[in-house]
Amino acid sequence: MSTPYPTRSIASILGRDRAIVAMIHLPALPGSPRSSMTAREIASHAAAEARTLASAGFDAILIENMHDAPYLMRDVGPETVAAFTRAACEIRAAVSVPLGVQILAGANRAALSVALAAECAFIRAEGFVFAGVADEGLLAEADAGPLLRYRRALGPVADKIAVFADIKKKHTANAITADTTLAEHAHAAEFFGADGVIVTGTATGVATPVADLAAARKACGMPVLAGSGVTAASVREVLSVAHAAIVGSDIKAGGAWWNPLDHARIDAFVRAAR
Repeated sequence: MSTPYPTRSIASILGRDRAIVAMIHLPALPGSPRSSMTAREIASHAAAEARTLASAGFDAILIENMHDAPYLMRDVGPETVAAFTRAACEIRAAVSVPLGVQILAGANRAALSVALAAECAFIRAEGFVFAGVADEGLLAEADAGPLLRYRRALGPVADKIAVFADIKKKHTANAITADTTLAEHAHAAEFFGADGVIVTGTATGVATPVADLAAARKACGMPVLAGSGVTAASVREVLSVAHAAIVGSDIKAGGAWWNPLDHARIDAFVRAAR
């Protein structure tokens, strides 16, 4: 059952019903343990990937700092925000498709700041409702209240940036909320003001159960996005239920998220989705 609050369609945010969203995993940013590139080099590399993905036919691009592992919980340093912003702005200059930002782990307000500076359309937010135990530690406080107040404080332009909230997310032990269903999480995210929910498998590259997507759709009136494990072989089935599919691993060499983009796999995914 949906809430009485208004919701936005996926087309109004990403430009198309049944959208496909490609991940850009930024090289490790300055200050993170595996960092080896300058901010300029990272931005140039990311912009080149963005041009490849946009020209291949993806509707939107989501930028993430996955290579910054091990991640900080909620609060990242100014060096992360600065380098991420440079990369996002150069991607924005390189392509015209809608952009999204996710800063691990759960640094949702930092992501919103980057999205505002780089004219992005959405952020992906962890720990928006309920609590969980992630790789990084305890996500004890739901971020919806602080995050949406921060968005309002940033002004009317920031208010247009959509928040897609992960629910019962991957890489998280959800024993704390074991007596609540995924449908209840979707309904709570809608009631707390999310613009969409992201449903995943248990880890990066693990398929999102179609039954979970269906449960989320039944529980809320918001866009529902598949957030992990979508492949060229599964994308048609996923998009028969979900409003959008996010892909990272399947468009990389060998299907591994840390590898370079694979043009043949990119083309196969887009053809299958369309």
